[in-house]
Amino acid sequence: MSESILKTKSFDFAVRIVKLSRSLIQEKQEFVLSKQILRSGTSIGANNEEANQAQSRKDFVHKLAIALKEATETNYWIRLLRESGSLETSIADSLLDDCRQIEKMLTASIKTTKAVANKLSTVHCQLSTFMDVQSAAFGLVILIIVVALIFDYVNGFHD
Repeated sequence: MSESILKTKSFDFAVRIVKLSRSLIQEKQEFVLSKQILRSGTSIGANNEEANQAQSRKDFVHKLAIALKEATETNYWIRLLRESGSLETSIADSLLDDCRQIEKMLTASIKTTKAVANKLSTVHCQLSTFMDVQSAAFGLVILIIVVALIFDYVNGFHD
């Protein structure tokens, strides 16, 4: 079974973030921002992994929404590192491009899942209504049969 593109991209992105964090610590002596980007950048993939083990559709969407928030935060830290001179523009731009792709994929996954859930809810309501109508119709048929049997019984009784 092949892995999803989102799963692969978020994992590969996390690896890049780990290497970036290590580089910031070793080369720039940047300890605070390196930990911030490490936390948010690796959390994207971790929450995506958790989403794949969700207990419900709602839980799945919730985990993806957390991953999206982490991606948005990571985008912020990358821009801050770039603008503060702690990260080369070319590296920052490459990371931002990857981060934006992941954000778009997460957004699309959330929207698709919600749309499917809404469709299923609509179908379920329609099916429930249909079943209620069917139950009522079945009840009416039974009532007609009972009335007909009573009518036959009463008419047969008077003959």
